[in-house]
Amino acid sequence: MIYENPWVSLYVDRVRFPQGRIIDEHHVLHFGKEAVAVLVEDERHRILLVNVYRYVTNTIEWEIPAGVLEDGESILAAAEREVREESGYETVDHELIHTFCPMNGIADQVFHVARCRATKKVGGFDGNEVREFRWISREEMRQMVSEGSVRDGFSLVGLLLYMTLLSEGDEHGKSGR
Repeated sequence: MIYENPWVSLYVDRVRFPQGRIIDEHHVLHFGKEAVAVLVEDERHRILLVNVYRYVTNTIEWEIPAGVLEDGESILAAAEREVREESGYETVDHELIHTFCPMNGIADQVFHVARCRATKKVGGFDGNEVREFRWISREEMRQMVSEGSVRDGFSLVGLLLYMTLLSEGDEHGKSGR
């Protein structure tokens, strides 16, 4: 172990690959918690985006709601909680649509993409985390992705899954996969 904290740890391992190649110092990032991003649809099949400040890139970005799973929390419970915290909306019909490892050559990080439907606004959102939110149409989504307005990898994966796997007008919960 080189470095450890509750969010991420850095290890250096000696690795022998199946064909015998050895890497004496293979650096590995260990993430202690999995994360979920959520495609939240309203009754008009628009998707919820949140506007957040990102310190590392010193940018303000449009993203889909996302966050880490708390200890013992299921993926779908975390999805429901994150949407409520970041938008104030209550949601139903939660469904896991994809799981991926964004940096599987150097990290064990696991991301999940879920889908749900917003029912009603039940409160405010965490102003320390989110500046504002908005609902976007499929056409606005395509435009934002093509012009580079959405830069967050987690959000890009979710939106691209939505645009390619989930056919327009599909009844919620039937993903066309």
